[in-house]
Amino acid sequence: MKKMTWAIVLSFALVPATLAQKREAQRLDKSAKALQEIVSSGTGLRRQILDQAFCVLIYPSVKKVAFGIGDSYGRGALVCRKGQDMKGQWGAPAMYSLDQGSLGVQLGSTATDFVLVVVSQKGVEEILKGKTKLGTNAAAAAGPSDAQASTYNAVAAKVDVLTYSRSKGLFAGVSLQGASLAADDDANKALYGKDLTAAEIVKGDRAIPDAGIGLAHLLDTVSYAHE
Repeated sequence: MKKMTWAIVLSFALVPATLAQKREAQRLDKSAKALQEIVSSGTGLRRQILDQAFCVLIYPSVKKVAFGIGDSYGRGALVCRKGQDMKGQWGAPAMYSLDQGSLGVQLGSTATDFVLVVVSQKGVEEILKGKTKLGTNAAAAAGPSDAQASTYNAVAAKVDVLTYSRSKGLFAGVSLQGASLAADDDANKALYGKDLTAAEIVKGDRAIPDAGIGLAHLLDTVSYAHE
């Protein structure tokens, strides 16, 4: 009887963890779909930009929390290249949140997808600290598209993060100056089953969880490794 009781207790204890893991898997799936739609559109995120990337942050379906207040909050995923110099194929995802604060005026009732392309080692280090503010800790600029993207040089431009958005099917570079990025520690624990910092996930050569394979494969498909 005691064994049966403990089995029931254990099964109930595992339910929240399973649901949380499923939720993060859905977030990764939405991130992959948002990125796919952006890179496959005629005016989307060009390969020439992704080829220069060390990391990419995808925030799918971000909406403004309340009209008139301006706050907005998104949840997404950070994926970085493997290797000591972060120039190889794409690795395991770290879950992140986005707090736009007063930038919520850019949002409306229609969900907006945001893609942030990290194009400098400084940008990587600032983001992997766990929390950073664009424009303060890392230089950010609206990402180039169309003809500008084909000749864009991130090193020459002295920018850390290029920012893009897609809303109602329209894709464009967008200013996210002042937006705060933070590691979503609870989500990372749910996905990996233990407490891990974003840096431990990205730089620890951690195996890609099943839920993140599709996103990593997509990035490998649409961009070259630096090596």
